Amino acid sequence: MIYLVITILTYIISKKLYQKWEHPLLTPLFVSPTLLIMMLLVMDIPFEQYEQGTNVISYFLGPATVAFAIPIYKHYALIKKFLLEIITSITAGSTFAVLSSFFLGYLIHLSGTFMTSILPRSITTPIAIEVSETIGGVPALTAAFVVCTGIVGSIVGPYVIRFSSIQSSIARGLSFGMAAHGAGTSKAFEFGDQEGTFSSLAMIIAAGITLLWGNTWIPSFQHLFM
Repeated sequence: MIYLVITILTYIISKKLYQKWEHPLLTPLFVSPTLLIMMLLVMDIPFEQYEQGTNVISYFLGPATVAFAIPIYKHYALIKKFLLEIITSITAGSTFAVLSSFFLGYLIHLSGTFMTSILPRSITTPIAIEVSETIGGVPALTAAFVVCTGIVGSIVGPYVIRFSSIQSSIARGLSFGMAAHGAGTSKAFEFGDQEGTFSSLAMIIAAGITLLWGNTWIPSFQHLFM
């Protein structure tokens, strides 16, 4: 229980810091894990012991993802209007995410297990773990890659959007959800309600598409790096 309290307090404090200064490197999704990792290392606390005290947080990750259906329902008419564009762009994004992970792993000579574990890094954690298990990856490694992808995407994303002069709230939302899943969706809601809604939609659809890929064509080219 003490680890759960410490984790929640760490997040609250980091969020207060971000609200005060709003620097990308002070985002709670970056500061909180960093502080907690430092605590585990300094106090020599086994990760298994920490995980036992905080696994209730992981349990609520699934219901929290489902809760994104609320803003999606709110903007149903707009989603219906641009449904073809949404499906097309997210399908392309999901395919590119898997292929880019493969080529990145190939360039830095990742082993077969690491390569398999990194492929589903661009979708929300519960589904990424499911895909990882399906294709023979290590779920713990996949979860770590997912978290890193989300943090980097939520930090870099706003700069990319401003640099690219993306004005459409739909495009901004889909970009955040596809590139940085849950963390990106949290950042997208800072831009606006529509951005957050379409980021939620992108995250959910991307998870479903990648799950489909994990059961179809991904296993067919695993022999290239195993």
